[in-house]
Amino acid sequence: MRMRFPRHARGLAAASVAAIAALSLGVPASAGAADEPPSTPVPIVTPDGETFSYVVNATGATHGLTDRVKKAVKAADGVVVQAWPQIGVVVAHSTNGSFRDDVVSGPHQSAIESVGATRTATVSEGTPESVLPSSSALRSATSDDATSAATADASTDEEFAAMVDVDPRESEQWDMAMIKADEAHEITDGRRDVVVGVLDSGIEADHPDLVGQVAADLSVNCTDAGRVDRSATGWLPTTSSHGTHVAGTVAAARNGVGIVGVAPGVTMASVKVVNDDGYIYPEYAICGFVWSGLKGMDVTNNSYYVDPFMYWCSDQPDEAAAKEAVTRAVDFATHRGVVHAAAAGNAATDLSNNTTDASSPNDSTAVERVINSGCEDIPTELDGVVTVSAIDSAANLAAFSNRGLGEIDVAAPGAQILSTVTGHGYALYNGTSMASPHVAGVLALMKSAHPDWSPERMERKIRSQADDHECGPVTRGPACVGDLDENSFYGDGITDALDAVQRR
Repeated sequence: MRMRFPRHARGLAAASVAAIAALSLGVPASAGAADEPPSTPVPIVTPDGETFSYVVNATGATHGLTDRVKKAVKAADGVVVQAWPQIGVVVAHSTNGSFRDDVVSGPHQSAIESVGATRTATVSEGTPESVLPSSSALRSATSDDATSAATADASTDEEFAAMVDVDPRESEQWDMAMIKADEAHEITDGRRDVVVGVLDSGIEADHPDLVGQVAADLSVNCTDAGRVDRSATGWLPTTSSHGTHVAGTVAAARNGVGIVGVAPGVTMASVKVVNDDGYIYPEYAICGFVWSGLKGMDVTNNSYYVDPFMYWCSDQPDEAAAKEAVTRAVDFATHRGVVHAAAAGNAATDLSNNTTDASSPNDSTAVERVINSGCEDIPTELDGVVTVSAIDSAANLAAFSNRGLGEIDVAAPGAQILSTVTGHGYALYNGTSMASPHVAGVLALMKSAHPDWSPERMERKIRSQADDHECGPVTRGPACVGDLDENSFYGDGITDALDAVQRR
């Protein structure tokens, strides 16, 4: 049994950036309960001469400590690709096979908390020298004042896609009626100053249903080795419709064309964290979360899990370092006022009682491994993240959806969901990737109606306002456990857009 804290105890209180450093930096994550077996090691081999990507975590979130980490990287024959002093994380590339050991044993070792490779494959974005940002771009990106199992989630959604004709389809959006978004729209479509960051494969901003919905000045591409790419087209989709489909569910415009999103009056930012091969590596997610905090976004949607591990284990050094870096990024964004929704995953797995994984690493050769309670699907199992399971039009748990008592926060429609796709089209997709943006949209409506609410309060309210639903039938995977108030299929219930804009 993977024991976890109750979800009601997992919210993050508002705090200053200094408090983040005091509370979250330098504190190792749980490696699992004492009576559990250790997780199976998956050594990441880094031969001399081959370029690998790493995160190096400082012992605190200050410019001084981050500068020392940068010096440690260079002393170990590495290249600094992106530095995030706000969270004390440096992304580095190196062809030095002993880079990790050299960093922690070098002259700046006292500034190093942990270092780990972020992928089991070599870097494909180019040589380290070619990805270095200019000093002005780096200053802009790191200034506090700056205004696949993961692939499997996306590919599973697209495997179930069925193209449909382009014409007004709002009457066919059963999902909007189920969560009462249509009733909420009689009160508000959302405020334009509320921003939802869509961390995904990019958004087709000239789609007829998305024109005017995406803020280019808030959008960014994070897939260039995890650095900040502000190029005009970098955040647009290239190989996948996934992000465009998610965006349509969040905020497709009310314009007499196609469909209507959950929160058609809000603004979206395209935060590209999925590369052309479909991978979401830790450095991409770190960039996305920190960017959302720096740019003052209100909500992020995360319909993915971080590659190449379905579960990142705190008792494995490389995995623990990457997990810590992503956790810091999520915490930073949360404390800057951002609330996060995330897909629970499409493996029909009980996240609260899962002891094996045969899908990782997915960027080389997967191995069957034992996992323990220190192994987590990130970002969905991190504190401060609203975890969303998927249901069908009969309100039954979708056969593919992950579940778990104390893991699922709320449920939302995720089967045969009509939304926008690239090429100015529409399609029906299945997946928890489709459920999460419904909740992101509800959170955006909630923020529109209650602009002074903190991420912690919003996380608490989206659960308490959800419509209770009893355990339902099982078509695949573990049976439902729990009661009407909270169970492993629905968490606290089906998300409710009407309550989000009416109730306090």
